[in-house]
Amino acid sequence: MAVRYHPLVQEALARHGVRPTPSTRPEIVHEFVNDLYRYELRRLRGRLVRGEVARSDYAGLVVDLRRKYMLVSVPLRHWTVPEP
Repeated sequence: MAVRYHPLVQEALARHGVRPTPSTRPEIVHEFVNDLYRYELRRLRGRLVRGEVARSDYAGLVVDLRRKYMLVSVPLRHWTVPEP
């Protein structure tokens, strides 16, 4: 079954280097983007542990990452538009 992604979702995905085809299920794309988000969170945590990031800056950096990956919190039903 072909899927038509919402144009704003396509733009957000492209910023992460993700370009799903019409045959790519939204669940798979969501899982991939969520994995990217978690990877970056783990990297940030590692930087904190190594002392590369000040503890006082950490929460703000986590918020910045959440904003960068806002699409993860958008319900899948809003990722696609109905076929005409």
